[in-house]
Amino acid sequence: MKYLFLVIFSFAALIVIGQNAESNLTKLGIKLTTPQKPVANYVNIVQTGKLLYLSGKGPTREDGTNITGKLGKELSIEEGYAAARLVGINHLAVLKDYLGDLNKVKRVIKVLGMVNCESTFTDQPKVINGYSDLMVAVFGEKGKHARSAVGFNALPSNIAVEVEVIVEIE
Repeated sequence: MKYLFLVIFSFAALIVIGQNAESNLTKLGIKLTTPQKPVANYVNIVQTGKLLYLSGKGPTREDGTNITGKLGKELSIEEGYAAARLVGINHLAVLKDYLGDLNKVKRVIKVLGMVNCESTFTDQPKVINGYSDLMVAVFGEKGKHARSAVGFNALPSNIAVEVEVIVEIE
């Protein structure tokens, strides 16, 4: 039931919210924080031409803790959806830090959503909808993207989800 509410809310937000990503964040009540620095030998973003490749991020809260656990065991679809949404907020913080203005995003191109789950869990798309719904709520039509949502038997530090994204900029 919670999941249905989140889906309905997200689609209703699409109708009400305009195409200004910065004002949409405010309307959604989202405050971006300084993105975390990479913990190993990689960078948050690589730019080639007008494309930005964002490294995989997990559902890290403001206090530095992660949402952890396996979908289908310790976590429900609704909790996974919330974790994927948090990953989206973390990616938005990286984009804002890099670009200075989210309105420079021309299009969210491709999303790869990885779900830490039991082998019998088959609702990965419902979990990654938390990320996709947020991108559309923030960017409108520009947030619609190609996507893969796949299951993994383990993710780093037992995080619930990890997402990579490719974004085109103006």
